Amino acid sequence: MNSATTEDRAIKQLDLQVQALLGRNRRNLTLVRLRESGIFLCLIGCGLFSLLITGSIIFVLASETATFFRFQEVTLSNFFLSADWTPLLGDTKSFGIWALISGTFLVTAIAMALALPLGLITAVYLSEYAPRSVRNTLKPILEILAGIPTVVYGFFALMTITPFLQDCYSGINVYNAMSAGIAVGILCFPTVCSLAEDALQAVPTPIRDGALGLGGTRFDATVKVIIPAALSGIISAFLLAIARAIGETMIVALAAGSRAQVTLNPGDEVQTMTGYMVQIAGGDVSNFGIEYYSMYAVAFTLFSITLSLTMIGNHVRKKYRETYD
Repeated sequence: MNSATTEDRAIKQLDLQVQALLGRNRRNLTLVRLRESGIFLCLIGCGLFSLLITGSIIFVLASETATFFRFQEVTLSNFFLSADWTPLLGDTKSFGIWALISGTFLVTAIAMALALPLGLITAVYLSEYAPRSVRNTLKPILEILAGIPTVVYGFFALMTITPFLQDCYSGINVYNAMSAGIAVGILCFPTVCSLAEDALQAVPTPIRDGALGLGGTRFDATVKVIIPAALSGIISAFLLAIARAIGETMIVALAAGSRAQVTLNPGDEVQTMTGYMVQIAGGDVSNFGIEYYSMYAVAFTLFSITLSLTMIGNHVRKKYRETYD
């Protein structure tokens, strides 16, 4: 009897322990599910919030642009086909957007002519040639350049780059596209270098070893194998730099000038789309006048350009994307 009673007690105690363990596991599983549901809802909320912000921006730009085109002084032919942008000249106002687009593209072209090749060459050096100690020292220094306020670059272009260019060539104006483009190129250079170097580093090591094992030099492996394998990431770096150059504000507002004109001379004064928006936003124009609403039309045009550039870039990036097992 005593032995049976002891066994019954042990069985009951074991059963209680099992039930307690199962109950604890159920509570833990419930907490895990609640936590995962909360994280999932938070992620959905962040995604919806970003979509809401983007949609709100598009709605504001589109509605205010529609208000701009309701003014009698504005016509679609004048806006899209004219190269004369004079919104502040009283009765002779003209809103030819190509004058601002020309200045924007000229500054961007100068900046990219400096930032893209220099950034890619530096990224190749850091990824394929530089010792680890040199890479660990140079890359943080280059990334510091991206954190310098753009207004500092603007004053640097106005007070340092422009006088240097004027000493080299007398045809450079005080405000000019060349100095602004060089400053924007310096600003975009760390972005191209850092992202392109990350893309090159992401190429699997066996691909490098295979290229070298087939008798290729390091230069052959880099140019013919590694860069093509990382082309998708390099294109993404280029697109981000171009988009940043197109949307840059303070440098062009300080160094490029405020004369909207169609020109290919980098020594001339130009005005970009962002520079015009800064001029209007910080000026004394009425909030209900045509000049004020022209700022939204320019902003919507700039948004359309960057959106088109992004869509084309995504298509090109997907075309050259490489996948590895």
